[in-house]
Amino acid sequence: MMKNFTGIGKKVIDLEIEALKKTKNSIGKSFNEAVDVISKCQSKVILCGVGKSGLIASKISATLSSVGTPSFTISASDSSHGDLGSLSKKDILILISYSGNTEELKNIIQYANRNRIKLIGIMSKKNSILYKNSNIKLLIPEVKESGYGIVPTSSTTSQLAMGDAIAISLMQRKRFGKLDFKKFHPSGTLANKLKTVEDLMLVKNKIPFINENESLEKTIKLINSKKLGVVIIRNRKNETTGIFTDGDIKRAIQRRKNIKGLIIKNLMTKKPISIDKDLLAAKAMEIMNRLKITSLCVHNKTNKKKTIGILHIHNLLSADIV
Repeated sequence: MMKNFTGIGKKVIDLEIEALKKTKNSIGKSFNEAVDVISKCQSKVILCGVGKSGLIASKISATLSSVGTPSFTISASDSSHGDLGSLSKKDILILISYSGNTEELKNIIQYANRNRIKLIGIMSKKNSILYKNSNIKLLIPEVKESGYGIVPTSSTTSQLAMGDAIAISLMQRKRFGKLDFKKFHPSGTLANKLKTVEDLMLVKNKIPFINENESLEKTIKLINSKKLGVVIIRNRKNETTGIFTDGDIKRAIQRRKNIKGLIIKNLMTKKPISIDKDLLAAKAMEIMNRLKITSLCVHNKTNKKKTIGILHIHNLLSADIV
C-alpha cells in the first residue's frame, strides 16, 4: 500500500511560509538602499552564489533583466580562474550565501573591495565574511530547513523572495510598465496578454472613412467594399463625428422605403466609442463584449476627435485575444 506523503509535503511548505514571514519582517532601511543603488547603476548588476544559492542568483538575474535592469550571473568557482575580469567598477555585485562564509566567495569579495565595486550581500549571519565586507547588507533570517534540517529549502525560498522584492521595487522606481515589459517578452502567451490595440488595429487606407455630407448610397458601397460592416464618419476637419454600421443600413431601409438622397450625417450614430491605442487588447475585447459591439475607433492620447485606427473584433479573435 502506498504511503501517504501529504503530511510531509505540507510540513515543508509550512516551514517555507514561516521563512517568508520572517523575511518580510527583515525588510528595512538596507532594502531601500539596495533598490536606490541598483536603480542608479550605469552598468550591469552581477549576481553570484554557490550551490543552490547560485541557482537562485540565476533566477533573480533573469528577473532583473526582464524588467529593465541589465543583469547576469558569474560562476563562483570560475571567478578565481579569469571570470573576475567580467566585473567593472561601474557594476553592482550581489553575492548570495546563507551562511555568508562560503569559501568560494572569498576571492570575489576581496576583488570587489579592492576595486571599489559596490557589493550587496544577502546572508543570514552578522559574524560572516560577507556581512562584514558588504557595502549594503540584506540580512535574511535564520530559518529551519526541511529534510532533517539540512536541505536548502526554506533558506533558498527566502533568498528568492528577497530577489523578487528587489526586482519589483525596481520596476516601480524606474516606472517600468506593461508596455516596457512587453518589449522584452515578444513571444508566447505572455506576449498575447500584453498586446495593445495599436498592435492589432487597422490603419491608414484600411480605415473606411467617409465625409458626413455624403449620401447613404455611397456609404453603403463603402461598407460593402471594405467588408468590415462599419464606416467612420468625419467632418471637413477630418474629425470623427459618427459611425455607421451594416445594422444601421437595415434599420434605415426599414424606416424609409426610398433611401435615395439621404445624407449620412442624419443617420449616423454620433460620438462613437473611441479607445486609446495603448490600451491592452484584452481590455478592448472586454469593452466590445460588454457593449455588444464589433468595432471601436482608436485615438492617440487625449485627441479623441482624430481617429487613427479602427479595431474590429475579427482582429482580436485572429490574435487569440479572449
